[in-house]
Amino acid sequence: MYTSPQPAAAPLATPDEFRAALSQLASGVALVTVHDPEDGSDGEDAGMTATSFLSVSLEPPLVLISVREDSRMDELLTRVGSWAVSLLGEEHRTLASRFAMKGRLSDRLLFADTPHHPGEFTGAPLVDGALATVECVTEQRVAAGDHTLLIGRVLQARVPGPAGRPLLYFRGGYRHLG
Repeated sequence: MYTSPQPAAAPLATPDEFRAALSQLASGVALVTVHDPEDGSDGEDAGMTATSFLSVSLEPPLVLISVREDSRMDELLTRVGSWAVSLLGEEHRTLASRFAMKGRLSDRLLFADTPHHPGEFTGAPLVDGALATVECVTEQRVAAGDHTLLIGRVLQARVPGPAGRPLLYFRGGYRHLG
């Protein structure tokens, strides 16, 4: 792995400076989901809102997500090698907020109020009415600061809501195209 050489006394941006600068970048909003077959008789579904989802490669089709190190989702994705992503539209603002809350209700209750169906390849929940969905298997995990980057091979990609408008995250809040 390559790391760039840094002078010993190189300054580092503070977390507040970094957050302020990156808040100027509009990002799409996605719901990352996983089905944990080990949790109870029927398993358990889990999800998290993500603004760090991106395309990595066309051939083979690869995507990347970033999850907080030592989070429940990081632990689940260490054990369960497959997951899904639903790209959210403007109408999913409340859903995105609910899955982003710290100390939120159980995922079981959140999914009970969320129209969804299991992915064909992963069993992970896919949001009904999402702009697009992808199902993935983890190819690589990379430790990066206080996060883990997961590179996933795309098993299936669908565009059920091509006419929808994306939900965006900009300057610390959810936005829509004007």
